[in-house]
Amino acid sequence: MTDHSESTTHFGFETVREEEKAGRVQGVFSSVANRYDIMNDVMSVGIHRIWKDAMMDWLAPRPGQKLLDVAGGTGDISFRFLKRAGSGHATVLDLTAPMLEEGRKRAEAEALGTQLDWVVGDAMALPFPDNTFDVYTISFGIRNVTRPQEALNEAYRVLRPGGRLMVLEFSQLPNDGLQKLYDLYSFNVIPRMGQMIANDRDSYQYLVESIRNFPDQETFLSMVRTAGFENAKYRNLTMGVACLHSGWKI
Repeated sequence: MTDHSESTTHFGFETVREEEKAGRVQGVFSSVANRYDIMNDVMSVGIHRIWKDAMMDWLAPRPGQKLLDVAGGTGDISFRFLKRAGSGHATVLDLTAPMLEEGRKRAEAEALGTQLDWVVGDAMALPFPDNTFDVYTISFGIRNVTRPQEALNEAYRVLRPGGRLMVLEFSQLPNDGLQKLYDLYSFNVIPRMGQMIANDRDSYQYLVESIRNFPDQETFLSMVRTAGFENAKYRNLTMGVACLHSGWKI
């Protein structure tokens, strides 16, 4: 087993020991849990809903499927999946218990509680047997994982043969001019919104910085293939502000 105790990684633009990152990420999302969904709407002007619907369109959930929604937080993707599928089951896994608590409240309000499980866990060490799920999703979460390749490897392990991986994440714009404009907005506006709406500038400063450290579309595609997925592809959303990566366990 690899010893990661002396290894370092990024926490935003800060370099930290790998063993520290998970705790700091937990701190960020515990702090913003009760305002997370509102902030998503404000930061993206509601566009994150269109991106998540595009994810469901490409995924095309089928009745009876079992979903594992990693870094699923408040359950946004799982709710969409179950409504599209008509029947089935979703397991929402997240490192941060307060995020899951917010999701449970939503599930009770929408009468979906019996179709959902809520599990505190680590994307790099999933507490499930091999070949358990039909679909694995992770939405705006994999950039917060300490070692994303290990998370992808775990995704492959817990999916059944014929299972589908779908990753929705912020990405890189292919045009330098547009990227500079996007950076100007991200670094100057989003942390201020975080302060006004969630009373937490630092957490949203980290979230903006974490996007800049995430691999570009082609690099991440190669990571999906390295994990063993076949027929791996990606689709840019809003010119590359976000991106969907898809792969199959065959």
